[in-house]
Amino acid sequence: MSVTMRDVAQKAEVSIKTVSRVVNNQGEISEATRQKVTAAINELGYRPSRIARAMVTQRSHTIGFVIPDISNPFFSEVARGIQDTAQKHGYNVFLCNIDEDATEHLQILYSLADQGVDGLIVFSSLVSEKDLHHFAATFRPIVAVNRLTTHPDISQILVDNYRGVHLATEHLLARGHTAIGMLSGWAGVAAGQIRRLAGFKDALTAGNIPIRDEWIIQVSPTMANGRQSTRQLLTAYPEITALFCYNDLLALGAIRACRDLGRRVPEDCAIVGFDDIQLAAMLTPALTSISYDKHELGKLAVTRLLEMIDNPGQVFAPLAMDVSLKIRETT
Repeated sequence: MSVTMRDVAQKAEVSIKTVSRVVNNQGEISEATRQKVTAAINELGYRPSRIARAMVTQRSHTIGFVIPDISNPFFSEVARGIQDTAQKHGYNVFLCNIDEDATEHLQILYSLADQGVDGLIVFSSLVSEKDLHHFAATFRPIVAVNRLTTHPDISQILVDNYRGVHLATEHLLARGHTAIGMLSGWAGVAAGQIRRLAGFKDALTAGNIPIRDEWIIQVSPTMANGRQSTRQLLTAYPEITALFCYNDLLALGAIRACRDLGRRVPEDCAIVGFDDIQLAAMLTPALTSISYDKHELGKLAVTRLLEMIDNPGQVFAPLAMDVSLKIRETT
């Protein structure tokens, strides 16, 4: 038989209301009474019902975390930061993976809202700005990571995508490369894709290198797509001597494609990725990549979400995360 709040009250010789106040950290209670109730809870092994607690506090102490590719190791590092920070503050995390389908993505957002989560952290949403605004009118708070939006009730956390790609392209130019291709990410509203493409083009322009749009391929950022797209690009344009890839998975696929084509990395084709996942430094050749603290990114997202929960109606300025270039063997 499960232990109830009434059992705790009888053990501690207090009212059920007093036990409720201790459990939910509400009301003025003496330290002696709090310790007595806590001791009874520990002795009996009482575990508060989250449903009952939510009815009292009007919070479920759960948050939703929506990502586009659970197989990408990048998200496991971010998820650890989210999980660690959420648990520290007494929150559980619902993780949802979505494919490249804006309709499915929107349905998941509404489903999480129906589940009563206290807030949402959304990565690189493919949902249109119109649909996102409509959703935000019925649910808040929302923290969007690497998503450009003008909605005042959605707080943004943006990795410095522009500077990262600018650094990477400058590095390739400094290595003497003038024929540089790019495996870009999804087309659409994701800030990562938009700002990384802008950083790439601006760095080429600053280096007086003509922009060849046919050398830029928009592709879903997976290892398999990186391999296939690189084979197509280097076969059609063998003069390309360097590639910048939207993320490390594309870059790892590009390395494999170079091996398929008999092209040495970096002697025949230099490659730079983005995200600096743990695997990047472990492979041979080790991948040059744009690096930033993924665990800290998850921590920032949860911290901002909790600030929004505690301060409803307040508009929060976007947060920026700096990046650096990790030079390894592929350049």
